[in-house]
Amino acid sequence: MSASPENVPTPARTRRMSGIGRVLVVVYGILALAATGRTAVQIIERFDEAPVAFTLSGLSAVVYIVATVALIAPGRVWYRVAWITIGFEAAGVLVVGTITWLWPDLLGAGTGDPFGRTSTVWSLFGAGYLFIPLVLPALGMWWLAKHPPVDAVDADEAQASAASAEVDAR
Repeated sequence: MSASPENVPTPARTRRMSGIGRVLVVVYGILALAATGRTAVQIIERFDEAPVAFTLSGLSAVVYIVATVALIAPGRVWYRVAWITIGFEAAGVLVVGTITWLWPDLLGAGTGDPFGRTSTVWSLFGAGYLFIPLVLPALGMWWLAKHPPVDAVDADEAQASAASAEVDAR
C-alpha cells in the first residue's frame, strides 16, 4: 500500500485554517468585534433600557470571541471548545430569535426591531446582521465535522508511512 503526499494528514492548524476555514475565522472575528462594540455602547449608555437584552449581547460577544480563538488554535481541546461555542451560538440565535419574533418586548422594549436601540446580535435571528448569525453556526459545524483534528502521533505515523513508501518506490 503506497501513501501519496496528498493522503498524508496535515496538522490540525493547517487543516482548519485553509480555504473556507479562513473565511469563517474572519467572519467570526468581525462578529466578535461588532458584538463587543455594540455591547459596550449599550451597557455604558443605556443598560437600564433592556438589561436582559444587553446581557445577551455581552454573552454573544464572548461566544464569538471564544469561537474565533477556538477555530484558530490547534488541537483536540480547542476543537471541542469550537464545537461547544458554535453549538451554544446556534442555540442562542434560535432561542433569542424566536423570543424576539414571537414576543418582541419580552427581552426589553423594542428588541423585536433588528435595527432598534435595544436589539442584540441575535434579535430576529440576526436580521440586523443580514442573518449571518443564523447561517454561521451551521457553516461552522459543517466545517468542524469535515476537518477534525489530527493527533500528532497520527501525523507522525502518516509521515513515516509516506517516507517508507517513498523508499520502497525507489
